[in-house]
Amino acid sequence: MARINDVGGTQGFGPIDTTDDAEPFHADWEARVVGLFNALRGQGIFNTNEFRDAIESMPPRQYLSTSYYERWFLAICVLLERKGVLTPGELEGLGGPGGLDG
Repeated sequence: MARINDVGGTQGFGPIDTTDDAEPFHADWEARVVGLFNALRGQGIFNTNEFRDAIESMPPRQYLSTSYYERWFLAICVLLERKGVLTPGELEGLGGPGGLDG
C-alpha cells in the first residue's frame, strides 16, 4: 500500500514550485529542529530509517497540512514517545514548532 508521501503520478496537487531558494531555513525554529534531529540521532535515540518511517506513517491529512520541518518535528516527537524518552502527551499544549522560536 502506498503512503501519502508517495504521490508519483498522482494528479491534483498543482504545479511544483521550482524556485531556487538560497535559504535553507525560513525561521529559527527550523534550524533548531535539524539540530535536535542530529543530536538525538547522534546519541542513538533513533536512526534515520525510524525517522523516515515516522514521517511516512503520518496520517494523510496531517502530512499534507504540515511544512517540511513541521513533519520533522512531529516525527521526532513520535519517536521520543515510542522510545520512552517522553511520556505520551507530555508535549501537548506547548504550541508546536513555532513555539521553538524563543
